[in-house]
Amino acid sequence: MKAVEIKKGIYWVGGIDQGLEDFHGYRTQRGSTYNAYLIFDEKIVLVDTVKHYLHDEMLARISSVIDPAKIDYIVSNHTEMDHSGCLPKITKVANKAIVVASPNGQKGLGKHFDQEFNFKVVNSGDSINIGKRNLQFVLTPMVHWPDSMVTYIPEDKLLLSNDAFGQHIASSERFDDQLDFDIVIQEATKYYANIVFPFGAQVKKALQALSGLEIDMIAPSHGIIWRKNLGEIIQKYKGWADNTTEERAIVVYDTMWGSTEIIAKTISNVFINKGIPAELLNLKKNHISDIMTKVLTAKYICVGSSTLNNSVLPTVAAFLNYMQGLGPKNRIGLGFGSYGWGGQSIAQIQEVLKSCGFQLLDSIKVQYVPKRQALAELSAKLEKVI
Repeated sequence: MKAVEIKKGIYWVGGIDQGLEDFHGYRTQRGSTYNAYLIFDEKIVLVDTVKHYLHDEMLARISSVIDPAKIDYIVSNHTEMDHSGCLPKITKVANKAIVVASPNGQKGLGKHFDQEFNFKVVNSGDSINIGKRNLQFVLTPMVHWPDSMVTYIPEDKLLLSNDAFGQHIASSERFDDQLDFDIVIQEATKYYANIVFPFGAQVKKALQALSGLEIDMIAPSHGIIWRKNLGEIIQKYKGWADNTTEERAIVVYDTMWGSTEIIAKTISNVFINKGIPAELLNLKKNHISDIMTKVLTAKYICVGSSTLNNSVLPTVAAFLNYMQGLGPKNRIGLGFGSYGWGGQSIAQIQEVLKSCGFQLLDSIKVQYVPKRQALAELSAKLEKVI
């Protein structure tokens, strides 16, 4: 349990959570890390903590380079419990430490833990001198909580970026050039799609506020640290925040007896025949958080369900609710499905897609088992509008 030096005198002292499989509905197949950073100067600073059950791991890493009791400041960039969970314990060890937080951070930490901390409240533009270094603070509200802020160290050109630019990866490697980059960018994309997606406008404001800073390393609160591919991940964030989509379709569905699946395959083939890449995503086989990663940049979102008890299938309902909460905009939506007598599911899907702000194509509704002629007719109709 040793600290890892990421810059001269700055150490990663976080925790590695190999067993994490679910992050409030987001499937984390690769686990995660909770990143905390220790800064050595005339004052000793700890930036963020870890989830409560990894306290001993964090403390061991801190102790490998310094007595934790010597910590002067604990910066809380974010109130959420995966980053602040050890604050009560670490402040008992570092009992003279000042807790630095945003105004909303102070309120949130007090409500979370129902105890008093020795706070120093900071706003955008404030800084703390700790010797040879200065800690500069930029508030980034709703990226992705009201209390969120980032910490910048100009002398090291280091941005401690909180949840921005993070990924859920449990890895002993600490940097983006030590791990397969395809994995890193895949998990960074999934992280944005499932955590940050609703806050594109706030991300754009944060990127603008940080645009004038000299940065050669970004150290987020989850996953690896960016030291080689900063330009690429920043450009990705700009595109995602602008809600940029690609000429690509996803066809998401569940089926009872296979009829809705037949329609889904037909729809997919129409897109492919028009030269538009399309992907079939059966909700029995694909997790909603993995599907959201594809929603992030897809222009066409097609959702299908059989009708069950006058409604959509439970898997489809869960996906629609999850997607609606994450708020993708400016896409083209299509609801489809098979039914026996009521057929209410298709209109319900269309209504959710409409509430997301999608432009709607005419829904596709087929009774019982789709026949060859019906499939040919729906294909011809769909080809004319995409």
